[in-house]
Amino acid sequence: MAAATGAGLFSAVLSPAAGRFKFKRKVPVSATVTPTQPPAFTVSDNGRLHEAATVSKRSDSSEAMPEDQRLSLKDYFELSKDMIRSDGGPPRWFSPFECGSRLNGSPLLLFLPGIDGVGLGLILQHQRLGEIFDIWCLHIPVMDRTPFADLVELVERTVRSENCSSPKRPIYLVGESVGACLALSVAARNPDIDLILILANPGIPFKMVMATVEKRLPLQETVGELSESVGALSSYFSVLADVLPRETILWKLQMLSSASADSNSRLHAVKAQTLILSSGRDLFLPSQEEGERLRRTLPQCEIRRFNDSGHALFLEEDVDLVTIIKGASFYRRARYLDYASDYMLPTPSEFKKIYESNRWIELATSPVMFSTLEDGKIVKGLAGIPSEGPVLFVGYHMLLGLELVPLVSRIWKERNILLRGIAHPMMFTKLRDGLLPELSSFDTFRMMGAVPVSATNFYKLFASKSHVLLYPGGMREALHRKGEEYKLFWPQQSEFIRMAARFGAKIVPFGAVGEDDVGQVVLDYHDLMKIPYFRAGIAELTDEAVQLRTDTEGEVANQAVHLPIILPKLPGRFYYFFGKPIETEGRKQELKSREKAHELYVEVKSEVEKCIAFLKEKREHDPNRSILPRLIFQATHGFDSEVPTFEL
Repeated sequence: MAAATGAGLFSAVLSPAAGRFKFKRKVPVSATVTPTQPPAFTVSDNGRLHEAATVSKRSDSSEAMPEDQRLSLKDYFELSKDMIRSDGGPPRWFSPFECGSRLNGSPLLLFLPGIDGVGLGLILQHQRLGEIFDIWCLHIPVMDRTPFADLVELVERTVRSENCSSPKRPIYLVGESVGACLALSVAARNPDIDLILILANPGIPFKMVMATVEKRLPLQETVGELSESVGALSSYFSVLADVLPRETILWKLQMLSSASADSNSRLHAVKAQTLILSSGRDLFLPSQEEGERLRRTLPQCEIRRFNDSGHALFLEEDVDLVTIIKGASFYRRARYLDYASDYMLPTPSEFKKIYESNRWIELATSPVMFSTLEDGKIVKGLAGIPSEGPVLFVGYHMLLGLELVPLVSRIWKERNILLRGIAHPMMFTKLRDGLLPELSSFDTFRMMGAVPVSATNFYKLFASKSHVLLYPGGMREALHRKGEEYKLFWPQQSEFIRMAARFGAKIVPFGAVGEDDVGQVVLDYHDLMKIPYFRAGIAELTDEAVQLRTDTEGEVANQAVHLPIILPKLPGRFYYFFGKPIETEGRKQELKSREKAHELYVEVKSEVEKCIAFLKEKREHDPNRSILPRLIFQATHGFDSEVPTFEL
């Protein structure tokens, strides 16, 4: 990093009154501040930093801060005051001590602060971010008046130096307001460096905000007038009067205006992958309008909206940046995303939020699951599912994929096994804007391990001994026509057999029934294509999505994207049956034969059909198939109690 700043470095250690939070600062030697503690870093001949033995640092994620000891907004203000009181010198980088328990090969994350300039804007995120990133935060001293252009050069030198040292490692620039403008300007000047931008509420300040500031009223009156102008400003901005001198706030607001002008003039040159985070209640900047403009302007840009959040998005306790990054598939440790090695399992709290938000599906359908043991015995529950991977689950895709949520969540809860779904690319990319749902609609699927269908991803998941979920019928099966319930639409050729055999994966055929008890297709694809309005919509939707199986013939090749018109019913019950696992271990050579592979393919398909037939027959004997008797049972025994079903 010495090359990044153009000078050698030393470090000072700050110990706020809270006594539970320490920083190590990387400071240019040109600064006039004298370190009060032993140096935390030494500089090697190649200009890289090495930590001195005197500095303690977490190296085990098990030492992560307990939930009840997480830092809060109050800590942010207290620690900001401590940093400002001991402040001085030019802008420089520091790394929070609690960000030390990172994964091997973690990418570098440079945090570029907002209008406060302190660099603690990610303080509520430090613990989790520090497990997967090497984090440096930019600190701009309160009395510093470095122009925006010079800040761009400072960050640019750091980016170039770190890229030179680790050219295969991406560099994340996380910025808010002024910091977001800073990130855009740096990215525009360095299009050949692998940068990933995460920008929270980038924008130009309201004219009336600038007009109020330029009146040069006393600071309290300035804040008061701003509050009257835009309603109730967030506590973040109101408290700046207690943290920053009036002159500094005026300087920062003026710099924000020049920063916006600079970054806007360079947008055409930004090539970096970008994630915009826009707050719906940002009373300081027009964040949603600006975020949408950037999304349309930048070539590799996605947006996530937080309609109930204010300007200081990262300082809100219910905003988790790691979860956002994971859901958007924005975490990678090399130039290209590896869906196997870059994937991180949902934490218990992440899974709980996902599960609870979809809990109504389980409550409405009371899923029942059966599996088959190695000796062929059918049992209620999931005991027959193999614990060790690789395992390939192959099954029937119910209408609109209704079976997915109970299937994945129940296996996770009861067996601690995550199914990595092979999904349609439309969940990961759109060819153009239009009628398809925003990519954010599929964040939950990505969080739970879904990957776009490809031979490469198949290979990597099997190589990592994952439990993989595949629907050979794909979209054609999930968007079936009237009268096609429980009919399989599989390709003629065996697409997965030889890949499974290459890794000795067990194949678990399964069936799921119940869609006909929750809805009835009223207008299907054929009906909709007869209506000009819907026919045009189907053409537009299909044109937006990546097309699959373009070289395949038959019904499975019909990948028209549409939404059938469905008449809801009082919900019946969902049933799942996992057949006996089929071994491919030791059959690699045998199944290289197309004929032998096709024979096993037909066998798997036949087993799926048998699973469906078994469930359709048995559910007729379930006294609680309808919702009314289930509600009566749950009212008597509790809504978390398991409702009985048919006898085996």
